[in-house]
Amino acid sequence: QKTLHKNLEFTATEQYKLLRTNLSFALPENEGCNIIGVTSSMRGEGKSTTAINLSYVLAESGKKVLLVDGDLRIPTVAKKMLIESPYGLTDLLRREAPLNLESLKSPYHDKWYIMPSGMLPPNPSELLGSKRMGDALKELSAHFDYIILDLPPVNLVSDALAVSKYITGMIVVIRQEYTEKKELATCFRQLRLSNVNVLGCVMNETTSDRGYY
Repeated sequence: QKTLHKNLEFTATEQYKLLRTNLSFALPENEGCNIIGVTSSMRGEGKSTTAINLSYVLAESGKKVLLVDGDLRIPTVAKKMLIESPYGLTDLLRREAPLNLESLKSPYHDKWYIMPSGMLPPNPSELLGSKRMGDALKELSAHFDYIILDLPPVNLVSDALAVSKYITGMIVVIRQEYTEKKELATCFRQLRLSNVNVLGCVMNETTSDRGYY
């Protein structure tokens, strides 16, 4: 799947802008930085690409945005964005290096910042749900209008549920002709049981007369 800065099709670009608009209606007003998780029920549904493209169109609208790779098991953001820096979220959580926002700035837009996962820990779920994670997000929130968290699929691990207490809401990505109904039902059941604020769903790779997205 392509990302916006790599010449995504016009129709898909417009759909991401529509997602940006719809998101603004779903979020509380005047609440400071909005922290939004992006997850799915299964792997391969396009959650990471959705997180990248959503964060990009938010930055394009003039908002200061941080994309964080919160998938501490199989991170893909750094690979998709060709980022080679080893510094990332886990380094911030371990406090082994001070927060350096300039090092996170994307070359594609001056209001777009990207934080890779960092070194993969042995206890991702515990780390994402820890007070250190809450403190880190609070610290980062002081610098941004939006923080977009790319999170692992809900049905595979509990990471997305663990961090949900620190986020404004969650977006669930569903891939047409791929996501299984029983997997999606299980995903939403777990989100409800954890009292996660689901902002909405993104239907990915749909085919219609209106184009490809």
